Amino acid sequence: MIAYLFFGGLTTLINIVVFAVLNPLMNYQVANVIAWFLSVLFAYITNKLWVFSSQTHGIKALTKEISSFFFFRVLSLIMDVFMMWLGISVLHANPVLTKIVDNVVVVVANYFFSKLYIFNKNK
Repeated sequence: MIAYLFFGGLTTLINIVVFAVLNPLMNYQVANVIAWFLSVLFAYITNKLWVFSSQTHGIKALTKEISSFFFFRVLSLIMDVFMMWLGISVLHANPVLTKIVDNVVVVVANYFFSKLYIFNKNK
């Protein structure tokens, strides 16, 4: 749990910083998806190596694990896109503040997806 919170915090920081840098340069949803992709890539590596110590043997097992990780992260991306739209386009809230609040919900969802489905040692 401690490792997940630490690396989840770094992942969230990457997500927010990349969004904050790109948001003034492009549509907020495009900036959001780019920030999502970079942070998910970081999250996969850190979750695999240090949070859940996942051992995969062979390319087939690795491909299945990566596919599963990105599948569940796409589910949280859908939540993310919706919350960003609601906060920015509907409620006219500050984009970076909306991104921070959005990340709290997404981090919790991602933890349960990872723990229960992706890196589950009993599967």
